[in-house]
Amino acid sequence: MSRPASNGVAPMDGKTVVITGGNSGVGKATATALAAAGAHAVITARSEPRGLAALADIRRASGSDRVDLVVFDLADLASVRSGAAEILQRFETIDVLINNAGLVLTERTETKDGFEATFGINHLGPFLLTQLLTKRLIASAPARAVNVSSTAHQGARRGLDFDDLQSRDNYRSMQAYGRSKLANILFTTELARRLSDRGVTANSLHPGMVATGFARDGDTKGVMAFGIKLIKPFVLTPAQGARTSVYLASSPEVAGVTGQYFVKCRPKQPSPPARDEAAAVLLWSISEELVGEASSAAD
Repeated sequence: MSRPASNGVAPMDGKTVVITGGNSGVGKATATALAAAGAHAVITARSEPRGLAALADIRRASGSDRVDLVVFDLADLASVRSGAAEILQRFETIDVLINNAGLVLTERTETKDGFEATFGINHLGPFLLTQLLTKRLIASAPARAVNVSSTAHQGARRGLDFDDLQSRDNYRSMQAYGRSKLANILFTTELARRLSDRGVTANSLHPGMVATGFARDGDTKGVMAFGIKLIKPFVLTPAQGARTSVYLASSPEVAGVTGQYFVKCRPKQPSPPARDEAAAVLLWSISEELVGEASSAAD
């Protein structure tokens, strides 16, 4: 597989792309690049003011007015359902879904639905959103799902702890983050299998070590926050970090590729636990139960 063109973007005229966390960092850079390539970029954000500010920035930087905003919070599954309903109502096609939003937390907190926040926001929210948009992706086929994971998944050497997915025992921030990124890859594997004959591909990626807003909003504290700030001058810009997401969303070279993990626009074998197909099936089943329980509780 050859490398993409230097700008990494194939023409996207007539394509609608939904990008979670598109108000900052890699998501914003991804939206800007795809909008500049002709796509109708739909960014999601949990904050309307920040989303609107990003909307203006992306339109200005891309030279395109075909950029829209949908506001919802991945930490609140009722909000995810509301956001998905708005997307389905406003946009007739979804050619690409990029699950980009994510975070790392120094201390254990819980989402509105009572899930450990790293697992809930990095996995369960995107899992539910994808399920709610899958029929539209299939109707828009050929379509693509792109899930932003991380090389941090390698830190989960023993795989997911299915007896403690909520990290109630001995919470450690990077362990929880690594497991959530492993969950992203396992989710992608099972999604690719389920959609293999429906015209929708699913791939995951590591964007590189990117200078983003991880430490900006008080999500990280103490030594971790200091470390993140210390290394920022030596890591990728958001635009550089967005290249693989943009490549998987736009390049004809990967039109038929599915179920793969990419680094620097090239497929790469993830860790052994990330290749555990039985774990991927089990995670899917448990995730369905969890988001279903959240729905029942809300009702």
